[in-house]
Amino acid sequence: MDLLAAMRIFVRVVERGSMSGAARDLGIGQPAVSERIERLEQYLGVQLLRRNSRALACTDEGLLFHTRCQHVLDAAEEACAAVAKGADGIFGTVRIAAPQCFGGVVLPRALLRIRELHPRLCIELVLNDLVVDPVTEGVDMSLRLGATGEGNFIAHPLGHVRRMLVCAPDYLARHGDIASPRDLANHPFIHVKGQFNNEYLPLIGARQSEMLVPIRPCIVVSHWRPMYEMLLAGAGVGVVQEPACADALAVGRLVRLLPSHAVPAVELNALVPAARPVPLKTQAVVAILKAHLPGAAALGTGPLTGPGQPI
Repeated sequence: MDLLAAMRIFVRVVERGSMSGAARDLGIGQPAVSERIERLEQYLGVQLLRRNSRALACTDEGLLFHTRCQHVLDAAEEACAAVAKGADGIFGTVRIAAPQCFGGVVLPRALLRIRELHPRLCIELVLNDLVVDPVTEGVDMSLRLGATGEGNFIAHPLGHVRRMLVCAPDYLARHGDIASPRDLANHPFIHVKGQFNNEYLPLIGARQSEMLVPIRPCIVVSHWRPMYEMLLAGAGVGVVQEPACADALAVGRLVRLLPSHAVPAVELNALVPAARPVPLKTQAVVAILKAHLPGAAALGTGPLTGPGQPI
């Protein structure tokens, strides 16, 4: 039995909390994952996982074995890196979780830079607007917009992403100008699920005053792209990350609303597991992201302050 391969599969099963999730991550069939775990348990002579129709959990022996497996796998990777020929020892696969809009628009340029500097490094990008914990989701790092929350991870600040309140010129031609934040309540608001759910939009005025502006949500989507296309089509108003709307603003397909007010920018952090030594490949990727992302056109030094009082 390939013990290291079995350890990798076991660690991924524990991280994902399911055989099927681990199988998808590893690119193998679920029966193969189940068979490897059974053979590993037979080899060790102990039960590592408790299984039922809904979930699985580690036994006490499984928890101990999982911790030791992580150390062994990290040590194996470091050993390979230490003797790798003709390079900096950065190789293998890095799994990165990122929000859909930011990950699809801005991150590819950074990934190309990573590949340019470390051509033996493979990158697996997982786009998801859910809050992804790198410890439990089996990724090497998670890029998170907004508050990091709590968890067994280390947060590396990467700057922040600006957002803009926009609509199509055609929409204004049909419905009239939006001259005041109070006017927003009279216009259909399109947004991504999980954002502005309290029916208030945070805005910062010219004097850095904070306010919560009532809005009228009419369309909620699970992905930023349908929202963007509906805004281009003149279906209403909405907030888009600046990287995604910069080109449309430049050619006049979208216009910025209430230019004397700003939607607060959102913090961007790279989260990496803290429970074990950080692999060299992860350290290298974080360093490149820190160097590249704050200088990207759509990242800046806009206000990070939160919302204030409703108007």
